[in-house]
Amino acid sequence: MSLIYVLNGPNLNLLGKRQPHIYGHETLADVEADCRKLATELGHDIRFHQSNREYEIIDWIHEAREDGAGIVINPAAFTHTSLAILDALNTFEGPVIEIHISNVHKRESFRHHSFVSHRADGVICGLGTEGYQLGLRRVATLIKSAENK
Repeated sequence: MSLIYVLNGPNLNLLGKRQPHIYGHETLADVEADCRKLATELGHDIRFHQSNREYEIIDWIHEAREDGAGIVINPAAFTHTSLAILDALNTFEGPVIEIHISNVHKRESFRHHSFVSHRADGVICGLGTEGYQLGLRRVATLIKSAENK
């Protein structure tokens, strides 16, 4: 049973309350419950974290280097600003899938650039919280593929 990290950036603790017309009505607890259920079905375990602090996300990526097989990350606003998160992800050898609940390409132009995408093996955006499920499925597929090599 491989361990997959699901990491969430700033303001996602307000999911379901903050701008529901953009992000929907599901809470982060709902997303976590859905991810845990799917991970079990896929034969994996997850560590699910959220922080408004960049350094905590970096620390979790470093932790994943030791015991994680894959990362699903919604870096939120850090997507557009954090070279430090990109550098941390570049030290991780497993698959990384970047998630965005909204379609960032239909939003303000500053949201069109992602530092994280330079490392991600795939990017999912605009599919709501269902993107987390798709990201977990893809990471599980990539982990299995690497194990079969």
